[in-house]
Amino acid sequence: MMKREEALELFRSDDLIGIGMAADQVRRKLHPEGIVSYIIDRNINYTNACTEYCTYCAFYRPVGHKEAYIHNKETIFEKLRETQELGGTGVLMQGGLHPDLKIEWYEDLLSAMRERFPAIWLHCFSAPEIVNIAEVSGLSLRDTIARLRDAGLQSIPGGGAEILDEDVRHRISRLKCSAADWVDVHRTAHQLGMQTTATMMFGCGETLEQRMNHFDRVREIQEETGGFTAFIPWTFQRENTSLGRFVKEEATAVEYLKNLAVSRLYLENIPNIQSSWVTQGLKTCQLGLRFGGNDVGSVMIEENVVSAAGAHNEANEEVLRRMIRDAGFIPKQRDTLYRTYYLN
Repeated sequence: MMKREEALELFRSDDLIGIGMAADQVRRKLHPEGIVSYIIDRNINYTNACTEYCTYCAFYRPVGHKEAYIHNKETIFEKLRETQELGGTGVLMQGGLHPDLKIEWYEDLLSAMRERFPAIWLHCFSAPEIVNIAEVSGLSLRDTIARLRDAGLQSIPGGGAEILDEDVRHRISRLKCSAADWVDVHRTAHQLGMQTTATMMFGCGETLEQRMNHFDRVREIQEETGGFTAFIPWTFQRENTSLGRFVKEEATAVEYLKNLAVSRLYLENIPNIQSSWVTQGLKTCQLGLRFGGNDVGSVMIEENVVSAAGAHNEANEEVLRRMIRDAGFIPKQRDTLYRTYYLN
């Protein structure tokens, strides 16, 4: 596997095309069939009330704020009904860190969702949420994840990772769970038989060494457990955020493509790398398919978090399939665990 110093040299290199070609070679080795996948699902944000006040977030509202909400079951069920009618196969449900929602609330919701919509895959709750549920419920992390799993949770998204470096986290989200906590959630979930994804939000003023700290933590977990299905990097969106006052310019397309390619080269033990159209736009996402990406994420029936921070790109299934075909690949709809078994 590639050494850390080799990856740092690639980050510092101006040979963008060469780096992309090397990443494409790894992608071809891992996915020789020439398929690029996507999923039809929905992001459900069950509450925007949050106690963490992260500087990069434009979505949250303080608990008690007039715009703060907690969706009731019927509202969530209606979103699930609509998702199913539109051909969706799963939901990615995440919310703010609410101090009053204990594990019984989540167990009741999950079990009701599984009972009413057994065909919808429940990919829910970021590591910070799970840490928060454990704390407000007085439970261990392991017991919390096991109880959520037993209630119907099927896999865990990688949200809340940002940059897995304690100095960066102290600067941009000092109240949020630590990098070590994020690692513990995913390692524990893998030990309990669940699969998860790993994410990365970069371009928030971190150094290249701090990006590599993130890559190292993710690669080490995967070497130990093999539980990550995919790595999903995207760039910080600065609009409407307090951090945006200090980070004056968002990461460029060149920076995104280089980070995507280096992640494919360095994280060779993770099978899938996602190229983002939601934050980067369709054209950069399409280029990303020649820089190591083999998946374009979700058609995304609903999304509220990154759009609140200024990402307003839109796409439907037809647009994503055409984008994939025009890049020279075969588009295939997948499920949440990156199995491309849908006949289309």
